Amino acid sequence: MSNPIGDPGHGHSPAAWTAVIIMLGAIAIGTFAFFLDVPWLVWTCAGLVVVGLIVGWAMSRAGYGVGGSKTVTKAH
Repeated sequence: MSNPIGDPGHGHSPAAWTAVIIMLGAIAIGTFAFFLDVPWLVWTCAGLVVVGLIVGWAMSRAGYGVGGSKTVTKAH
């Protein structure tokens, strides 16, 4: 069955991958820091999640997002 509105991309872009890797790493380290009761590291990792979001947005605006001018569309 075909999607009538087209493929939305599902985040297959350098911007999305970079943002997710940053945020996933921050959440993993933050969870471990929470378990070890290291509050400053937990809050630092929370800040890194926000940094990951900003990096993804900035890369998307720079043309590395889905359908961006600096990305190559691949056939599925």
